[in-house]
Amino acid sequence: MKEIHAVGHRVVHGGEKFSESVLVTDEIIKEIEDVSDLAPLHNPANLLGITACKDLMGEDTPQVAVFDTAFHQTMDPEYFLYAIPYEYYTKHKIRRYGFHGTSHKYVAHRTCEILKRDIQEQKIITCHLGNGASLAAVKDGKVIDTSMGFTPLAGIMMGTRSGDIDPSILEYLCKKENLTIEQATTILNKKSGLLGVSQQSSDMRDIEYGDKQAQLALDIYINRIVHFIGAYTALMGGLDAIVFTAGVGERGPLIREKVINRLNYMGIHIDEQANEKKAEEVIISTAGSKVTALVVPTEEELMIANDTYTIVENLDI
Repeated sequence: MKEIHAVGHRVVHGGEKFSESVLVTDEIIKEIEDVSDLAPLHNPANLLGITACKDLMGEDTPQVAVFDTAFHQTMDPEYFLYAIPYEYYTKHKIRRYGFHGTSHKYVAHRTCEILKRDIQEQKIITCHLGNGASLAAVKDGKVIDTSMGFTPLAGIMMGTRSGDIDPSILEYLCKKENLTIEQATTILNKKSGLLGVSQQSSDMRDIEYGDKQAQLALDIYINRIVHFIGAYTALMGGLDAIVFTAGVGERGPLIREKVINRLNYMGIHIDEQANEKKAEEVIISTAGSKVTALVVPTEEELMIANDTYTIVENLDI
């Protein structure tokens, strides 16, 4: 273990306390514990990893926590608050947090490096499309809105998650099917999305060329993505670039083509030959498009490593 000089950890939820990566201390561990009720399945496991590394490597090996929610902490209250009694925000911190922040940050910055543009002058929509999926509106280098919310259940349709629905459906479903709220929430998290509508698979590779029911699921999926892109373009007052990343975003030419073709009115058109490439950095819009579309494979591990190095390099160790 002596050859390991530092350890970086992905921590899913930093609440409102963390807007950037931090050196792990006893105080930081306590603060992560304090927000663990916001991510009960993930934060405790993340803390176990931190504790295990501490036990194996000792107190002198620095550790850094990199938060999935941090990049989204630039959102203003009019974007992150829900229209429920304000006291629930002040008492319980119920608000939009957003997730996949490390990925959104990487691809937004990498997009500007590829295009040789200043991120402080760009309006970008990042589309992290995997089994879990989210979009973010990044204006002048800062997130102004993102599709996931208080939990990763919100936003667009996903592999097994419903995305946004009318909240009253939960009560209705519980009464009709004699379910507990926990059982109904499990259905929305694990039995919905592409799997629920197609009635066969949560894997986009099965959905793309599947039967009529699979095509219905695909149509809903595309509609939800286009819906958020249109909304975010309006919120930012325009759009300079749209970038696709994660499993489906990087390896799904059909998905990208269907989305871009719905955005032709914005002056963006697909370069069919370039779009056939998978899992590599490539511009997939035509040269004359007013908005640039790209594929940028995400590098969350690299972001964690970079943040860890940046924080640790100036320590007196």
